[in-house]
Amino acid sequence: MFETSYHSSDLSKFTFLVTGGAGFIGSNLVEYLLKYDAKLVRVLDNFSTGFKKNLEPFLNLPNFELLEGDIRDVDTCNKAVAGIDYVLHQAALGSVPRSINDPITSNDVNVTGHLNMLVAVKDSAVKRMVYAASSSTYGDSKSLPKVETKIGKPLSPYAVTKYVNELYADVFFTTYGTDTVGLRYFNVFGPRQSPTGAYAAVIPLFMQALKDGKSPKINGDGGQTRDFTFVENAVQANIKAMFAPKEAANNIFNIAYGDRISVNELWDTLKYKAESSLKAIHGPDRKGDVRDSLADISKAATMIGYKPEFSTKQGLDITWKHFIAN
Repeated sequence: MFETSYHSSDLSKFTFLVTGGAGFIGSNLVEYLLKYDAKLVRVLDNFSTGFKKNLEPFLNLPNFELLEGDIRDVDTCNKAVAGIDYVLHQAALGSVPRSINDPITSNDVNVTGHLNMLVAVKDSAVKRMVYAASSSTYGDSKSLPKVETKIGKPLSPYAVTKYVNELYADVFFTTYGTDTVGLRYFNVFGPRQSPTGAYAAVIPLFMQALKDGKSPKINGDGGQTRDFTFVENAVQANIKAMFAPKEAANNIFNIAYGDRISVNELWDTLKYKAESSLKAIHGPDRKGDVRDSLADISKAATMIGYKPEFSTKQGLDITWKHFIAN
């Protein structure tokens, strides 16, 4: 998407697997790896939440492979990692409300699927697996900013699944030496994030509302704050974590911008961009939601060289322009 590179290694020497590569974050990672001439980029996706259209620009490239399959099947995971050097494990069922409505499926995908990937990586020649963790792990902790070592009790089944991911990764490192790095994403947004479906994220929902001229719903009073993180920052974090020194193995890193705005401020910002006078409708608080979120990103800066290049404002500008053009 952008011109900045986040690696010094020659990507043409390495093969990569991106699970969930047809999804929002995954497809941005695929684009980056192919842009810099990766030897091979293989995508594993079951298209339950990802879209084939996100991969259309890459389907005919000689160094791209698409494997349609499900991480809940361990044989599929074993097939996916065959001949792979690095794994970027993004496949998951996101959304706190989805997990509250259907905790069994969220657990199957996020816990069993993650365990299957760990087993496949353990039994392969993969050098490192970078996986998507979540800021939901901080749960009911009131302390701000969020520091990796201080978490609270999970507030949703989704939060439980993402914390279990970290626990399993730690056990696999101490028991088998499996090299993994977890990235606790904070509200990632950007181009390719879908506004459709019952569990769409707030930024694409707001943008679609403005595009359609229909008032969106804000859960609660709108005073809840989030550390919204532009997707290119998440791409940078994945690439840097993948090639970080051995000392980064078995670590968890906050991946965010390091600032926060309220949902009301977000709506006002987007209204201004759209030159709209629409008013939002406030509904009840949403079960399982964290009230405030702000990341301390100093650990990622120190250990993997993470330095977010796009502020929330810059990211919103880029995303809005992309949204209204598509």
